Amino acid sequence: MSLLDVQNLRVRYGDKTILDGVNFSLEEGGWLMIVGPNGAGKSTIVNAISQGVPYTGEVRVLGKDVRRYRAHELARLVGVLAQTHTMGYGFTVGSVVRLGRYAYAPGLFSAGHAEDDDAVAQALALTGLTEIVDQNVLTLSGGELQRTFLAQLFAQNPRVLLLDEPTNHLDLVYQKQVFELIRAWLKTPGRAVASVVHDLSLARAYGSHALLLDGGKTLSYGAISDVFSPANLDSAYEMDVSAWMRGLLAQWQE
Repeated sequence: MSLLDVQNLRVRYGDKTILDGVNFSLEEGGWLMIVGPNGAGKSTIVNAISQGVPYTGEVRVLGKDVRRYRAHELARLVGVLAQTHTMGYGFTVGSVVRLGRYAYAPGLFSAGHAEDDDAVAQALALTGLTEIVDQNVLTLSGGELQRTFLAQLFAQNPRVLLLDEPTNHLDLVYQKQVFELIRAWLKTPGRAVASVVHDLSLARAYGSHALLLDGGKTLSYGAISDVFSPANLDSAYEMDVSAWMRGLLAQWQE
């Protein structure tokens, strides 16, 4: 059984169709890269699966329609990392990461359990944040803040991660850190990842499968080596993508 199945997903805003009949699935250990030009509907897929926008079609997690899960039940299975984070209060890094355990609390004001402490500690260690656990998040760099929210997801311990541009606006070193952290998280059995990614090189380097969108429709879906064919990419981006990439690489080979 796949961890996530999306069938005939459609999203409309008024008279405008954003997604039109998109289908894909996530198998254990898979990392799906959702790619395509601006306005293709990539982020809308994440928003629909996480119940952020109305849609038609079916979204099933572990074979069950997501609409039939209670919010805390779904949070134990699916974690979402948004493009940007707005912090209006000076919480500590540890406090933000601990919010990932909210789905496991029996009540709003319940005390934490040892397993929560362990999950938070492991998430902090995995993301390299243990030494700044008491630091105010308003003082963090962009990379540190993104790692903090990634640690919150790791503490949440879902089966599926949905990532919307996880390295948006991050420097190269932080891009590498975040993608390597996700790759390490994915090594545990029973997990899968779907990421919206603009950088085709990152997508090719880390993804196992890809969903290439164009105008809200699926242009290609499958193994990333098949989806990232010159014909598919050139059609979606309306340019010679391979030639462009080779030209960029040539600058570093002189």
